[in-house]
Amino acid sequence: MIDIEKYLYEQVKSILSDWDDQSIYAISFCVESNEAKEYGGYSNVTDFVISYNTEADCEEADELSEERWNYAFWRQNEHPIIDTYEKNQGAQILFEWYKENGIKNIGYEDENCYDADFKYIGKGPVGHYELLTIVSNVARSLQEELFLKNKFGKSIPIIVHGLEYAWYDIQATRNANPNGEADLFFKAMSKLGMV
Repeated sequence: MIDIEKYLYEQVKSILSDWDDQSIYAISFCVESNEAKEYGGYSNVTDFVISYNTEADCEEADELSEERWNYAFWRQNEHPIIDTYEKNQGAQILFEWYKENGIKNIGYEDENCYDADFKYIGKGPVGHYELLTIVSNVARSLQEELFLKNKFGKSIPIIVHGLEYAWYDIQATRNANPNGEADLFFKAMSKLGMV
């Protein structure tokens, strides 16, 4: 039986252990689906990469600014954990896990996932929400064991997100930061009208 959460935890922790920039103020766990991505005969599949942003990257930005908290403005120094384009080991394990857990129609997205105000209320394409939930739990484990605080000497939020900060990304980030590590992020998202 595949323990994908353990696999992702070990991969992520190994990469984080190599980071030594003391000016890191936020870590990104980006879980993103894309219709152009294909794997194993499926399209619109989900990848998972991690990265970070530093104070030097946004030194002139206000603490609640979009530049500081929107991943689109970050340095994009991504470390792939699940990469369906390169077809890495993480992608292979993910698809084996999908199969083992009876998750079918990977990448399918119901077009009727919008409310009367055209607000997206779905959970992304099949397979996305399942992976997002696991990634959020990995982040939570790291925060609960104080891994980042012990390594960097301070609390650092882990932002679990896609490119659009959907409702489920916000929910995943709340779960990932059980001790208030992401409070400033949520304050910024509220100011920016994203939550």
